[in-house]
Amino acid sequence: MVTRRRFLELGGISTVSSALAFGAGELAAPDYSLEIAPCEVEIGPKRKIRTVAYNGQVPGPLLRFREGQPVTIEVTNRTENAEVVHWHGLFLRSEVDGAMEEGTPMIAPGARTRMTFVPKPAGFRWYHTHTAANGDFRKAQFSGQHGFLLIEPRENAGAYDQEIFLALHDWDGQMLASDDGSMNASYRYSTVNGKMVGFGEPLRVKDGQRVLFHILNASPTEVHWLAFAGHVFRVVALDGNAVPSPAVVSMLRLAPAERVSAIVEMTNPGVWILGEVRKHVQAAGMAIHVEYANRSGNASWEQPQSLIWNYEQFAAKDDGKRDESGVVEIPLVFESKFRGHGAADHWMINGKSYPDTETIALTRGQRYRLRFKNRSLDDHPVHLHRHSFEVRNASVGGAQKGLMKDVILVDAKTEAAVEFTADNPGMTLFHCHQQDHMDNGFMMLFRYV
Repeated sequence: MVTRRRFLELGGISTVSSALAFGAGELAAPDYSLEIAPCEVEIGPKRKIRTVAYNGQVPGPLLRFREGQPVTIEVTNRTENAEVVHWHGLFLRSEVDGAMEEGTPMIAPGARTRMTFVPKPAGFRWYHTHTAANGDFRKAQFSGQHGFLLIEPRENAGAYDQEIFLALHDWDGQMLASDDGSMNASYRYSTVNGKMVGFGEPLRVKDGQRVLFHILNASPTEVHWLAFAGHVFRVVALDGNAVPSPAVVSMLRLAPAERVSAIVEMTNPGVWILGEVRKHVQAAGMAIHVEYANRSGNASWEQPQSLIWNYEQFAAKDDGKRDESGVVEIPLVFESKFRGHGAADHWMINGKSYPDTETIALTRGQRYRLRFKNRSLDDHPVHLHRHSFEVRNASVGGAQKGLMKDVILVDAKTEAAVEFTADNPGMTLFHCHQQDHMDNGFMMLFRYV
């Protein structure tokens, strides 16, 4: 069966193939080249995954841009399916943002394209496929198509000795029925930077170093909790944006597509485990060894006793003095429709599923408050393309200000609110970042010029 989203994918192929095809030597060399192609990734001893990735590696190559300096990227699609690359967290034009729903052309099988844009804002972003899986656990975000992207500020004032990038991902999934009959993803393997715990090289550090960790949850569906045995994190940025109130925490929580940047003071020499707090997920492979110089032996783990995390601790307190008279509120209600035992739920925003969801017209320059009402039994990591938003009320925590993000986890049966200014005209996609939720209708568009 050809879904509406698949029809849109096919409809955009001929245009991009003819308009953007070019011969060798016609253009100057790009700043970066990405090749989307099938590959085999060895995630553990005698455990190999056939997947699709960028440049034959998982995660894809780290892309480092300078804020405000134009960059040209060439993307070649060596797969049998139309593809697109989404530049998550960047303020780009709709036609290059990387979502066909916004009007970005798909890249046909065997085709290549180039795009030039001015990267902004500064911070830890990422790139990934933005296609539908439609139940195929080898496609879309279930595959290895994700990579780190760092936009360096014009003046880099980072006070750290080493910078480490980590990507969390889950593999070899299947849909299992829960007690209420709904279907949820379950995975055999989980990795950090494409490797299961104990496989591959450890992270190497030195006593006295300040290490800046950039951590990405590239899982297609799962929230992950991380702890670093013998150490604590000082969180300095969320989703690439500096937090108003840096805070020291014993563990991190990352919903799908969220990023955390945190400083760790290396003051406890030894060999330690940085990994998932939940024992069954760490046993599936989601951990990595951290080895101090001149230390060896078995890696140590200290099990946290509780899961503690909220956005409020990183925000500024709301003093209630801000003038909110010009803010326009848009209520967005999240609900699911049970399709029957063995079938994925049908997801709705304000009673409708994409592509039948309302496209909401915005006014350029206007300030908007999105009021999320999650009436479902699932948590939802919702993402707004091409903008950052200010968290005003989270599911846990009171009124707050100053915390800028592009993904927020709205807990089941709770409400949350974020605000943004409509300052990047064009079609703008809003969706849940769980792949199966997005595929089953959890998307809508904003439009303004």
